[in-house]
Amino acid sequence: MKTSQQSEARTRMFARVFGPYLVVVTITAAAHASQMRTLATEFGASPVWAFVTGAFILLSGLIVVALHQYWQGAAAIIVSVLGWTTAIKGLALLAFPQSYISTVNSAIDAVWWRVGFAVIALVGLYLTYVGWAPAPNRPVPQAASKPSNLPRTG
Repeated sequence: MKTSQQSEARTRMFARVFGPYLVVVTITAAAHASQMRTLATEFGASPVWAFVTGAFILLSGLIVVALHQYWQGAAAIIVSVLGWTTAIKGLALLAFPQSYISTVNSAIDAVWWRVGFAVIALVGLYLTYVGWAPAPNRPVPQAASKPSNLPRTG
């Protein structure tokens, strides 16, 4: 398998995970928008939540960063950016939990938060399509073979 085919296959695999995840999480968050402040406040009440969650988020982001180092094509760029932002988010939760939670609390009431979630849901739909739609058929190179019924020269 060529490198470009490997990178496309890996991008599709990550898109299969990221796409539905982003769609489900953003739609669920939008449906429970009235409860987001309570969730954020309770999440910030115990430093254990921020530490454990940050550790797993950092690990998830680093896995994507390590396994997906491709930046050609919209889907590949989105997957790589998601990997880096996930790693940065995990690091922020580990290193600066109160600042992170304070930022989340202030963003909950902002209009851009809802617009951002709508954009993230659309990105999730795009990645879902890229990951789960049938791959385009590519011609498979055939090995050159000699016709057996032609006379030999020389």
